[in-house]
Amino acid sequence: RPDIAYTVHQCARFTHAPRKSHIVGIKRILRYLQGTKDKGLILNPSDTLKVDCYVDADFSGLWNVEEDRDPLCVKSRTGYLIMFMRCPLTWVSKLQTQIALSTMEAEYIALSQAMRDLIAIREVIREIQTFVIAGKCKPIQFSTHSKAFTLGKIPQSIVHEDNEACLKFANMPKMSPRTKHIALPYHFFRSKVEELEIKVVAISTHEQLGDQFTKGLTEALFVKARKELMGW
Repeated sequence: RPDIAYTVHQCARFTHAPRKSHIVGIKRILRYLQGTKDKGLILNPSDTLKVDCYVDADFSGLWNVEEDRDPLCVKSRTGYLIMFMRCPLTWVSKLQTQIALSTMEAEYIALSQAMRDLIAIREVIREIQTFVIAGKCKPIQFSTHSKAFTLGKIPQSIVHEDNEACLKFANMPKMSPRTKHIALPYHFFRSKVEELEIKVVAISTHEQLGDQFTKGLTEALFVKARKELMGW
């Protein structure tokens, strides 16, 4: 149920010291699940082994919401969704471990975190193609109705990013005093971008599927995002 990923994580942060407000939130989640217990993910896979990613960040989203003296209140939130054959494969909603100093930095940290899963998933699919489908390992018994597992190179992955500054920095990074502190630990995915295995492109905020994993949405926006993600 990716539609409740953000809310569940928000409540799970307080399992060590729950309060009445958290109980109210959990009850609301349970009522929502009770009303949609016959729903689920509607999968309509494409015919190509393409892995795409939608990544977003909420810069210091807890500011003036939680305790202002707690360092956690200024941490940004990472949210991303990885699609395989146009079907949701994995989704993440979590606070960043590093305190970002700007919106661009928060987006870039989120982009780097999403790349770790994206690159790993691409490697797994490549192994399936090479060793299982191509018959380079011991024969195994399996059957499939899919025609997507054809030999060849995995299509280029598209990463959708809605922050213009982050987009420019990911494609044309420039080492400067203002970005060096994040450029060093978060540049590991640059080789995949330069090798054209992964392409970072711009996307409108209204079409960003990762937005629902970073913040609470109004009912209208939530229903729209759920429709695009889960099909209902």
